Amino acid sequence: MSGELPDTAAFTLPGPVIARETAEGWSQWRSARHSFTPAPRLSLAQWRTLSPRQRVLHDLHRAATHANLPIQETPMSAAVARVMGSRLFNNALKHKPTTRAGLMVNGGGYQGKTETVCEIAAAFEDQWLQLHQQVNPHAVPGTRDLHATVAYVQTPVTATPKSVSQAILDFYGAPHKGMTLPQLVHAVRGSLYDHATKVLILDDITRLRMHREADQDALDLIRALMSMHVTLVLVGVGIPASGLLREGGRDRATGQIVFAQPRHARTFTDEAATQTERRFDMVDLDPFRYDTPSAIAAWVTHLTGIEDNLRLLRAEPGMLTDGAMPEYLFRRTGGIVGLLERLIEDGASHAIDTGAEQLTTELLDSIDITLGNGRDHTAGEVPTVPPRSQRTAKGRRRNTVFDDHRGGVSPHQPTASPA
Repeated sequence: MSGELPDTAAFTLPGPVIARETAEGWSQWRSARHSFTPAPRLSLAQWRTLSPRQRVLHDLHRAATHANLPIQETPMSAAVARVMGSRLFNNALKHKPTTRAGLMVNGGGYQGKTETVCEIAAAFEDQWLQLHQQVNPHAVPGTRDLHATVAYVQTPVTATPKSVSQAILDFYGAPHKGMTLPQLVHAVRGSLYDHATKVLILDDITRLRMHREADQDALDLIRALMSMHVTLVLVGVGIPASGLLREGGRDRATGQIVFAQPRHARTFTDEAATQTERRFDMVDLDPFRYDTPSAIAAWVTHLTGIEDNLRLLRAEPGMLTDGAMPEYLFRRTGGIVGLLERLIEDGASHAIDTGAEQLTTELLDSIDITLGNGRDHTAGEVPTVPPRSQRTAKGRRRNTVFDDHRGGVSPHQPTASPA
């Protein structure tokens, strides 16, 4: 029977937190990112046949399952994957010593930018390492083969060009004490080459404040990083309004953002004299919408994927997708995937604790979505959470046009494609 459990935990409790901001931590995360095994799917009757100890273990496994819901592809993340995946491989295959076009991933807080970008980069690295038999092609004979195809760096909260450069060097474990900014950038160049890095991700890039005295240093740092023959991926909230594009303009023919080489000599690169333009594509990772049939269908499809990963004993098909539930969940989260995940995770925990064992609007109404976790509010990384109340600020009740009043399948739920 699928519900039978051994007398030991059917899953591994989490160990030390993996820090992706180091080469070793990134490698561990990349290798283990799909290794979690969810709890088996049991009915209430099957759960009742378990011994008291097995019930406790299974409930713990269910809680872990809900805390580790898999990342689902959305129409928005699929668009990012198409652009980013193509850009990473095209740039990695270039033999010419030209500047690699970069990528900016823009969006609001809690919209899954970091996990989307990291998953795409990790998939690229898996394939790239297979092509090189896991060996660093730049390694010197007789030395250790240190291969870090992807470098993931989170921009410090109090970010300056120097602190960003130091964070990059910290990823590799390289020393940097007492270095000037040009020395730091030179050391970054060496680390990127020595570790055969093809992709440099700078997350939360809009933390890099564009103060007047540091404006040019910040822009010069971006130009310098782009000249190091890696694909620079900048991830941030509100990039167009951040000031990072102050000297950039869109090419009408390609739609790309172009940073022309400055005339002054502060770029910290050996290629300053080439006047090479630095180009970025910008892609937006937007929240779901709920204003057209196709947008509603995409939202319901996403809810279907979440529902399939829940392990509640009284859950029934359509728990998240029938009747008023899709619109309710959209109203509570504004279509932001991170808020939805938080609400579902906390709601599932409450459903297990109370014995409800299913998610309803009444149960979810008792759940507050609380955020924080070290995110920078001033950089727009924490979104505004919609209120729990059914009424809007003007006292109007919610729109019920898409509700199913027949008690059957939701009229906007997608039907299965014919075989």
